[in-house]
Amino acid sequence: MQQFLDYIAILAFVVVYFISRDIFLATGVLMAGVTLQVGAYWLLKKPIGNELKVTFWASMVLGGMTLILRDETFIQWKPTIVNWLLAVSLVGAHLIARVYLIQRMLGQVMKLPDNAWFTLTYGWAAGFVSAGAINLWVAYTYSMDTWVTFKFVGLLALNVVFLICTFAYLYAKGLLSEENLPDPKSKSAADNSKTIES
Repeated sequence: MQQFLDYIAILAFVVVYFISRDIFLATGVLMAGVTLQVGAYWLLKKPIGNELKVTFWASMVLGGMTLILRDETFIQWKPTIVNWLLAVSLVGAHLIARVYLIQRMLGQVMKLPDNAWFTLTYGWAAGFVSAGAINLWVAYTYSMDTWVTFKFVGLLALNVVFLICTFAYLYAKGLLSEENLPDPKSKSAADNSKTIES
């Protein structure tokens, strides 16, 4: 369900564009879709992650400028700005607050040493910067049809590549062993202690 919500707005954008060949109509649909996505998370009482918050505001601001100024350049810059803001967030959180945001997201799933969180943080930051740069290259080099296709298929494929690289790194460092995963016994023991206390 959550994965469906994450891609419904961009899927609607792509479908409307290729049906109408109208980037401005598709942009309006994208803005509405992201708004509905945030609303759905709110109604389902699911936490709205920072990535979705960045995507929402970037869609509203750049989508709004696209519609008001009738200039598709703004919406084409949106994936780049979102990716670069995510990269700045990862690096900034580490440099300023000495916090690994990736650890906050995955710390419940994996126990890794600080040097691994450091590598993942800067690796993903580099990936986000690269994705943003590739988006601009496609936007300014190829047709609108190609860019819209890339926005859906290409950026998704890049995320898959980043995930594969992440698992390859963890595997090469021997960090996918059971000792790096949460101990289910300790969790159940903690749950039992809470039950006894109550």
